[in-house]
Amino acid sequence: MSNKRSTLAENSVAGIDCCPVMATLGVIGGKWKPAILYQLVGADVLRFGELKNRLSGITQKMLTQQLRELETEGVIRRKVYAEVPPRVEYSLTDYGRSLSPILDAMAHWGIHHQNLVAKQSA
Repeated sequence: MSNKRSTLAENSVAGIDCCPVMATLGVIGGKWKPAILYQLVGADVLRFGELKNRLSGITQKMLTQQLRELETEGVIRRKVYAEVPPRVEYSLTDYGRSLSPILDAMAHWGIHHQNLVAKQSA
């Protein structure tokens, strides 16, 4: 297994030498992207305002930036309706839905971690 890992780590992904975990983090890493994706996994479609309300503490500028990056990666779809005021909806692409097991595992681990920390501080 260590041979496989070292071989994978030596591969170049999108011009950046990294291991597969780093390639994944390159797409979904950061403070807000996993939270955005987790909200979209739980809902078929969310509007910008709905996302912003669900993500306590994110600024409009940061949400816009993160959504654009996820759209560029092909993970989310942005649909604009020609209405006044404009309505914009976000949803996961099929490619983005393939991240569901990863996000579910992260959520499961996070719950376990929160419970462990709570027990240790009690």
